[in-house]
Amino acid sequence: MLRKPSLVVAVIVFLSVAALFLRAEEKPAPQFEMTTYYLALLRKGPSWTAERSPEVEKLQAGHMANINRLADAGKLLLAGPFADDGDLRGLFVLRAESLEEAQALCGTDPAIKAGRLKAEIHPWYSAKNIRVFPTAAEAESSKH
Repeated sequence: MLRKPSLVVAVIVFLSVAALFLRAEEKPAPQFEMTTYYLALLRKGPSWTAERSPEVEKLQAGHMANINRLADAGKLLLAGPFADDGDLRGLFVLRAESLEEAQALCGTDPAIKAGRLKAEIHPWYSAKNIRVFPTAAEAESSKH
């Protein structure tokens, strides 16, 4: 009579261990293909001012138009300001073939050309084909 409970416990232990083993086999660690992007830290430039003038507004409009143009061309993956009002104003993540190309892309920005901002560019190694979606719905629809 003692044999049946021992057999049941042995079967339960065996099935539990087998389930853990199979689950580990089913979900291997994700493998990412990596690539180099370029991270541009945008700092206050020598012509930066907190003043809001028509000239500054025009530069800001040109800055935003350039961001959209680079994004539409597939060169700018991510852009945005920092919210702490420090020397570091924002960042770009660029898809470029070289540091020189990343510098040239940043050089197209009217705010950088005017000296309102300056770009400090660094190679950044990350997962290939990273994407940013404007809305959660667009991110979800891209999975299908």
